[in-house]
Amino acid sequence: MTVAQKREATAYLRAELSLSQRRACQVVRLHRSTSRYAKQRGEDKELRVRLRFWAARRPRWGYRLLHWQLTEEGLAVNRKKVLRLYREEGLRIRRRRRKHVAAAPREKLIAPTRENERWSMDFVSDELADGRALRVLNAVDDFTRECLGNEVDRSLPAERVTALLDRIAKERGLPKTIVMDNGPEFASKELHRWAYRKHVTLHFIDPGKPTQNAFIESLNGTLREECLNAEVFESVEDARIKIERWRRRYNTRRPHSSLGNLPPAEFARRARAERPRSRGRCPRTPVREREEEVRGDRSTPEGAHSKWARNGEHFRPKESRPSRPGPTWCWRASTVMWR
Repeated sequence: MTVAQKREATAYLRAELSLSQRRACQVVRLHRSTSRYAKQRGEDKELRVRLRFWAARRPRWGYRLLHWQLTEEGLAVNRKKVLRLYREEGLRIRRRRRKHVAAAPREKLIAPTRENERWSMDFVSDELADGRALRVLNAVDDFTRECLGNEVDRSLPAERVTALLDRIAKERGLPKTIVMDNGPEFASKELHRWAYRKHVTLHFIDPGKPTQNAFIESLNGTLREECLNAEVFESVEDARIKIERWRRRYNTRRPHSSLGNLPPAEFARRARAERPRSRGRCPRTPVREREEEVRGDRSTPEGAHSKWARNGEHFRPKESRPSRPGPTWCWRASTVMWR
């Protein structure tokens, strides 16, 4: 029996059988001070109003994000209390139950250690109000979790993928590696030529393993819950405006649990401030660093591919490579390596 049920049983024994409080508490095994305890909890009307307000504004936020929003407004409230009110107000989000699959060994994705070290890209699909298909291409920085940019249209060929990357590069430079799946836009010659010119490594995940590209999958899931499923797009231009507005709010205002409840832009600003600066010499530009990494020491066969040899990846020996310049494919590592 719960404490509330024991209180009701004590009251029943005292009213119907005229037992004393001491005797009734002995029968139900309840302490007398617990039986006499009266609730002193307030109604929390103001807190409930603010909780319902933000739940209506952010329908896909759970109680943790709502608690963070309330504390940002200056309300000193415990997280467990927010959870209790959240349940009493009937604000719980319905989520689909995942199908249980057999456990299998998974490769751990090594997290980057600094900004612009690795990006991830992927597509997400939706539709307009009239039923026409809509595609969104997103790019995310795996370290800061910033949504770097997106491309929205009914069709997005490989040329639009490279155009998005060039647009992002003008603002923050290029990464060493871009992680992506094996879609036709990413496996196209247009993107491979772009990566060769820019000295960027394209890393393809294994087919049917989206967990190997977890950072962009997380971003796309948040985009679908908070924007695509909550908005109605009348046209492609309307979709671009609303998705770009969501992207700016995601980067600057939405807290990220893996970043200590900091927005990605704020986390990136603090990471740049804490980064140690070099003294006594001018640091090399990122482009020069990437060129030297790709070239290596050409005097020895091992040094010609020192970057790939350090990572334990396999490549064709120098004498077996084709005479004309082009990419060297390594299907075991799912990586394109350029001469």
